[in-house]
Order: sequence, then C-alpha cells, then structure tokens
Amino acid sequence: MTRIADKTSEINEFLEQLKEIVPSDLDEYKSSIEKKAACERYVEKIVEAATDLAFLVIKSKKLRIPEDDVDAFNILLENKIISSSLAAKLKDAKGMKNIISHQYGKIDDEIVFESIEEELEKDVKEFLKAVSS
Repeated sequence: MTRIADKTSEINEFLEQLKEIVPSDLDEYKSSIEKKAACERYVEKIVEAATDLAFLVIKSKKLRIPEDDVDAFNILLENKIISSSLAAKLKDAKGMKNIISHQYGKIDDEIVFESIEEELEKDVKEFLKAVSS
C-alpha cells in the first residue's frame, strides 16, 4: 500500500505546484512561453502519475491487466472503483496529455488553460478519493 500512498502524495504535490505557477488569466497564459511550458509540463506529470496510480490500484486489487493506459481507467470503471463520468474525464485528460507530449504544434491553449483552471484538480482529487476508499 506504500507505493499507492507515495503516488497519491506525489500527485497532490504536483497539483499544489501547478496552482502556484498557473497564470491568472488566459491572456497571461498565452503570452508567457515559460508559464505555458511549465503548466503543460505539470499537466503531463499529473496525468502520468494518475495513470501510474491506476495501474498500482489494479495490481493491488489483482484485477485484469490493462491493454494500455486508457484501459486502466476502464478496468477501474468495470470494478466500480470510479464512476463512468470520472473515467471519461480521466481518459480525456490522458488524451490532452498525449497531445501536449507528442503534437506540440496542435495544442489549443484555451482548452489547456480551461482544463487547468476548472477541471484537472477537481477530477484528479475525485480520482484520488475514489481509489483511496
């Protein structure tokens, strides 16, 4: 159980660090290359750590082995560990993380900023609560 607690702690730390650097509005986000790059990196780290946590939970509960990262969230859904709406949000976050990681020219700053401002922390905290119970 220690690895799950460690990963949970790491995610909470990343969320706090992201909150400290996120610009106050979209214009500031778009105009600061450094802030934008740092925020995008934290999105990557948070989503990757949440995916790692999903795998740790699956392993600890001896559930079926996921075919890929997205399947990990499906397995948690199938086993009623997370809700279907949370599974969809986590899969969307994973998709956004992949766009940030692999298709640098196609990132929609507005979508990323809104996600950071309105969704990411809430969804990830809901995930942490679901997997800790």
